[in-house]
Amino acid sequence: MAALSVNIATDNMLLLILFLSGALSTCPQESNLFITVPQMEALSGSCLQIPCNFSGEPEPPVNSNYVGLWTIDDSNHKPNIVVFSSKNTVNIYPMNITGNLSEKDCTTLFSSLNINYTNTYYFRIETSGTFRATAVCDPLQITVKDSPPSPRIEISGDLKEKESVTISCSASTPCPHSPPKLTWNLQQDPPNNIEENTDRTFTTKILKTITLSDTHDGFTINCSATYPVNEGREVKTAEERKTLNVSYAPKNPSVSISPSGLVSAGSWVNLTCSSRAKPPASFSWFKNSKDGAIRVAEGKFYSVKVTNVTDGVYYCVATNNLGNQTSSTIHLNVKESPDPSLPLGPVIGGIIGIIVLISLVVCVCTLCRRPIKLTHSTQRQNQNQTGEELTVKEPARKTEEKEEDIHYGEIDFSKQRPEASSSSEQDSGQQQDTLYAQVKVSQTANSRTQTADSPEDLYAQVKKK
Repeated sequence: MAALSVNIATDNMLLLILFLSGALSTCPQESNLFITVPQMEALSGSCLQIPCNFSGEPEPPVNSNYVGLWTIDDSNHKPNIVVFSSKNTVNIYPMNITGNLSEKDCTTLFSSLNINYTNTYYFRIETSGTFRATAVCDPLQITVKDSPPSPRIEISGDLKEKESVTISCSASTPCPHSPPKLTWNLQQDPPNNIEENTDRTFTTKILKTITLSDTHDGFTINCSATYPVNEGREVKTAEERKTLNVSYAPKNPSVSISPSGLVSAGSWVNLTCSSRAKPPASFSWFKNSKDGAIRVAEGKFYSVKVTNVTDGVYYCVATNNLGNQTSSTIHLNVKESPDPSLPLGPVIGGIIGIIVLISLVVCVCTLCRRPIKLTHSTQRQNQNQTGEELTVKEPARKTEEKEEDIHYGEIDFSKQRPEASSSSEQDSGQQQDTLYAQVKVSQTANSRTQTADSPEDLYAQVKKK
C-alpha cells in the first residue's frame, strides 16, 4: 500500500508538471493576472480554506466591484467552465470567497468536499467594465481524499541521555474551522495549538519537552489525529509512530565466573563482563592488589590459568563515548593443594591400625557374651598331657528364671589311653587331687523356696584321675 501511494503521488506530480508546462507554454503574453496559492490536499466530508492573493501586470483597475470566479477546464482543456462566481447566490460547487477582493485577497472556503472535487482550478477577475483576466499560468490543484494525512512527529535536540529535547506532533489543518484533535502517549489531554504557516495554511500541533534517560531508548511515541467530518457527525483518524533511539553511558555492568566456587591450580577460569550501553561498551579488567588496582586484560571475556598468584578480587569497567561505570567485584578462589612433603605412609598405617583395633574389640565383646563361665580354683602344671577330656555336668535349667543359684558340677579329667584292668585300678593308690568349680545357675519360679538375698551355693567335686 505504501509503495502504491508513492507511485500514485509520483504520477500526480508528473501530470501536474506536464500540465503546468503546457499551461505556461500556452500562457499569452498579454495575460496580466497572477495568483499566489499553494497546492492543497483536502479531506472528504470536511472543508478546505484556500489562501489566495492576486496581482496583475499591469495592475487591474481599482474597482470595488470586482467579481471573483473559479473555473475548470472544459472538454477542449480550456478554463471556461465556471463552478463559482462571487456575484451568484447559487453555484455549482459549494465555494465562497472570504477574502477582500478590493485588497487583492482571493482567499476561498471550499465546503463539504468529496473526492469528485479533485481537479485543477483557475482564478478569474472581472469588473463591471471591460476588464477580464484569468490566471492561466497559476492553476490551483486540489486533491480530495477519503482518509486524513498522517500526523508528523518531530524531535529537536540530540537524542542522548541527560539532554532536554522538544517532541512535537503536528497535523495539517486544511479546514481551520474544524481542526483535528491531537492526542499521544506522552501526556494526557495535551493542549492543541493551531499555527499559521508561511504560506497561510494552518497546522495543529502539540509538543512536550522531556529530559532523556536510558529508559527512553526504544520508547515508541504514538500520536493520533482525529478529524471531524460531515459537520461533526463523524470522525476520521490517522496515526503516526516513532521510536526513540537514545544513546546512553554503560549501565549496571556485571561480572560472572565459570566455573564458580573453588578451582584447582592449573585449571582455566573464564570471566565475563556485560553491561547495557549505547553505543556498545568496551571492557577493561582489573585486579585488586596491595598496591592498588592493576589492569590485567581488555575485552568482554578474560581467561586465566589458575595459580596461587591469580587468587584475588577482580572487577571490570565498561566504557563508551558517553561515560563509564564499574562493576561489582568477584573473588577468584584457588583450592589449596596438599603438601607433597607430608608422608602418606604413617597416615595410612595409623588408619589401618585403628580399623584392626576396632575389629579386635568387636571380637572380644562377642566372645564375652557366652552364657556359662567356668573358673578353676587351682590348676596343675602337668595339664600338658594329651587326651584330657573336660566333662561338665550341669543341672537342667528351669524355663522361667528369677534368681541365680550357684551349682557345682563334677568334672573328670581322664587320659585317652587303653582302659586299665580292674586290678590295676584297685592297685593305684596314688593321691587324688580335688578341684572345685563354681557355677551360677538362675533359679526358676518353681524351684525350691529361697530368698533372692541368699542364693544357694552348690558345689561339685572334681576328681582328676
